[in-house]
Amino acid sequence: MSESVRGTHRPVSAAETQRANRADWDKIADEYQATHGDFLGDASFLWCPEGLTEATARLLGEVAGRRVLEVGCGAGQCSRWLRSQGATVAGLDLSFRQLQHSRRLDEETGIGVPVVCATAIRIPFADATFDAACSAFGALPFIAEIDVVMADVARVLRPGSRWVFAVTHPARWMFADDPTEAGLHVVRSYFDRTPYVEENEHGLTTAVEHHHTVGDWIRAAHGAGFAVEDLIEPDWPDGHDRVWGAWGPVRGRLVPGTAIFCTVRR
Repeated sequence: MSESVRGTHRPVSAAETQRANRADWDKIADEYQATHGDFLGDASFLWCPEGLTEATARLLGEVAGRRVLEVGCGAGQCSRWLRSQGATVAGLDLSFRQLQHSRRLDEETGIGVPVVCATAIRIPFADATFDAACSAFGALPFIAEIDVVMADVARVLRPGSRWVFAVTHPARWMFADDPTEAGLHVVRSYFDRTPYVEENEHGLTTAVEHHHTVGDWIRAAHGAGFAVEDLIEPDWPDGHDRVWGAWGPVRGRLVPGTAIFCTVRR
């Protein structure tokens, strides 16, 4: 019998957030990879549901010969592409089951990615270890303390390193989580940062997503020593009809779904 889930908005602690999201991603990892694996590719760097790839955008610049950290790497698809381009890569993810899928893809592709099971607010690498860092919808939307994440990413990067991360566009918080016309109605204040929480029938927290405004992201990055060079808001491409959660052509042509922040450590 499937577990019933109720969505609500309420305050939640960092410890509860981490515990719930680790268990949730471990639980849904198999379905996630089965549903989205073909679109993600086994060794392809997809920034967002709109279909923008690093092979096209080159937001990280030249990666050959550089050490790159992927924050929230999932099954390591982006890291594997970076390795194919000559980078030395390490991946980090909270979900052990996602990292088991990464090992599976290592074996299937012959491109191995070293990974570590850890939280993005305590990155287990030494200072100034990496030349670049990236995150494509990994970890950041599920963390309240983005200032802590930014500071720790800055710590493991060398000066001049690029830190590029893609998150759900903050404007989406205002709308119902629905890819159809029903998702075009404003239902929440953009400025309401109360987390979205899913609970089971026993009232236990099973998943948490945190909202941060555009200004929140910029201030957190700037406060950690990053200069924000660009903000990419990918258009929905003509002929792209894939629906992924609340992303799809109906809303995608009218409302931005993804924000990609391109920053450099000062």
